[in-house]
Amino acid sequence: MLKLRAELLGKLRRFFDERGFLEVETPILSADVVVDRHLDPFAVEVGEGDSRRTMWLQTSPEFAMKRLLAAGGEAIYQVTHAFRRGEQGRLHNPEFTMAEWYRGGDDLHAGIQLLGELCDALLGLGPAEPISYQEAFERHAGVDPHAADIETLAAALKSRGRTAPDSLSLTDRDPWLDLVLVELVEGELGQSRPQILYDYPASQAALARVRPGPPAVAERFELYVRGIELANGYHELLDPAVLRERNRANNLARLADGKQALPEESRLLAAMEAGLPASSGVALGFDRIVMLAAGAKSLAEVLPFPFDRA
Repeated sequence: MLKLRAELLGKLRRFFDERGFLEVETPILSADVVVDRHLDPFAVEVGEGDSRRTMWLQTSPEFAMKRLLAAGGEAIYQVTHAFRRGEQGRLHNPEFTMAEWYRGGDDLHAGIQLLGELCDALLGLGPAEPISYQEAFERHAGVDPHAADIETLAAALKSRGRTAPDSLSLTDRDPWLDLVLVELVEGELGQSRPQILYDYPASQAALARVRPGPPAVAERFELYVRGIELANGYHELLDPAVLRERNRANNLARLADGKQALPEESRLLAAMEAGLPASSGVALGFDRIVMLAAGAKSLAEVLPFPFDRA
C-alpha cells in the first residue's frame, strides 16, 4: 500500500510539473481558518501569559495558497496534511492527505477540464463527464433543486423510502438539499465513468463566485467516482466584502448549531483587498484516490496509521 501511495504521488507531481505548476508549502498551523458551517478545525493554544493565543490546524491550505496567488503565484499546487475535527468513518479520518491547486486565469470550465485530466492520470478511468447539479437531481431524485420547496424535497425522500431526521430545519432548504444529495444522488454519480457535478445552488457557494441567473448558481464543482466524492473546486470568489458577509452568515449558522464561532477576519481578506487574480482552485482527498486505486473499502485500509492507531 505504501508503494501504491508513492506511485500515485509521483503521478500527481508529474502531472502538475508537466503543466508548469510550482509545488509550494504553506503553514499547517495558522492564525487564520476557513469559516464554514460544517468544517470544525482543531484549535491549538500557543504562547504564554499575555501572548497566549489560539491558532488552528488547517482544514485546507486554501487561505495561504490564495495569499501566494495574490503575491504573484500563477500556477501552484501542494500536497499536505489537513485536519478536520469530528470527521471519522469509512471515508473520513481527522488527519488526512490533501492535494490542492490553483491556476490564475482559469474559469469554471478550465477548472473542470483540469480536474478531469488529473482524475484520468491517477485512476485511468477515461474522461470525466460534467453534469450539472440540476440535471443530477432531476435524473436521480426527480426534483429541480433550484425550485423545489422543503415539502417537495421531503416527498422525494419519502417516495424512495428515506426519512429525514426530526432535527432537520423546516425553514432552511440547504440541509434538505444535502440530505437528498447524500441519500438519492451521490450513490449514482460516477458509476460508469467519473462525473463532475457543477453549478451548485447559490446558497452553497462556500468560497466560489456566484453567477447571476435565473437561477443564480455557485460556480463550484465536485468530482465523483463510484459514488464517492473525491474533490471540491471553485471558480474563486474575488470580492472581500462578499467573503466577509459569508463568514458572518456561517458563524451565525455555527452558533445556531451549538458550535464555536471562528475568526472572521484573516490575512486572506487583506490579500483579496490588495488584489486576488481570477483563478480556479481544487482540493482533492488523496487518501480516497488511493482507496479507489487499491480497490479498498475504507480509508483505514490505505492509511499507514489511521486515527485509532495514530
